[in-house]
Amino acid sequence: MSAQQELQIGKVVKSHGIRGEVVVEITTDEPEIRFAKGEVLNGKQAGKDHSLTIDAARAHQGRLLIKFKEVPDRNVADSLRGTRFFAPPLEVEDDDDGFYDHELEGLRIIHNGEDIGEVTGVMHGPAGEILEVKLTSGKEALIPFVHAIVPDVDLDEGTATITPPDGLLDL
Repeated sequence: MSAQQELQIGKVVKSHGIRGEVVVEITTDEPEIRFAKGEVLNGKQAGKDHSLTIDAARAHQGRLLIKFKEVPDRNVADSLRGTRFFAPPLEVEDDDDGFYDHELEGLRIIHNGEDIGEVTGVMHGPAGEILEVKLTSGKEALIPFVHAIVPDVDLDEGTATITPPDGLLDL
């Protein structure tokens, strides 16, 4: 991963109310750091770049309501719809076992010593992450990203070893 690579941390879904707040769908696991008051967010929207300073942020129905210093009213907030916010990866502690989606996508899936497919995406659900896998047979599989089923991820080798329960790959 290059030091310049930035990750999407959120996206403006719509405006909220008349005071210039926007509804932001969060795509980061550290919203309290990324969306803290005073943070400057770098946004991209249809060829335009925005630099916006957070004045206030609060949770609302599983998303964040954010008020930016540069957004005085609903009209300006409406114009931000679709803006995607990006930031460099946070420094990860050495004992952190977490992975970014882009680190998992493209990994070869190993089962019983054989390469059986490739991770094509990562879904985030209330019960945790699920790896979307394109099998060498042409089928697609959804594999829960839990230690019991995916006990080993080797980013240097580009592999994830799985020990699925009977029938998981037959669906």
